[in-house]
Amino acid sequence: MKIVLATSNIGKIKEFKKMLPEMEVITFKELLGDMEIIEDGESFKANAIIKAKAIYDKLADKEAVVISDDSGISVPALGNEPGIYSARYAGIGSSDKQNNEKLISKINALGIERTPAFYTACIAIVYKDEVCTVHGWMHGMVTNKEVGSAGFGYDPLFVPKGFDKTLGELPLEVKKEFSHRAKALKLAKKVLDVIL
Repeated sequence: MKIVLATSNIGKIKEFKKMLPEMEVITFKELLGDMEIIEDGESFKANAIIKAKAIYDKLADKEAVVISDDSGISVPALGNEPGIYSARYAGIGSSDKQNNEKLISKINALGIERTPAFYTACIAIVYKDEVCTVHGWMHGMVTNKEVGSAGFGYDPLFVPKGFDKTLGELPLEVKKEFSHRAKALKLAKKVLDVIL
């Protein structure tokens, strides 16, 4: 089965390919080239649907299965920032490092070293003009210093519940058992089993 991913995020592409080994996973860029999608939804779900539908509508193949993911980290002590703005927290086009530095500065401004946080992942699946979404969450603590170089995004700042290491220190094999995206993908696989 061929899955078209509505993302150009290298980290997400690697995770999807590792978590869906029995499927042929390709990115929209391989079929459509560069394409800008304006994510102007007010929730992870809205943005995931916007991305998946934009790619599905551009594809000539209406039998295609398009999957998109919108995800991010929320810190209750910061009014759930960065939330849906996680990828552009430090501004449009900002790097993971810049986003992490902004989050660290906000935590430091509270005068604390760590505080509860959670990741959300929403996966949207578009197939034959039908849209389905699933969610996954991962809870833990966010810290005011980067530790570890594995993963991407805010991984070096996030310590998942039940662990004493950041996601930046944990191998993907461990992380894929409980991450927000892994939980959402398990549900997405159930949806794919039903619709295909």
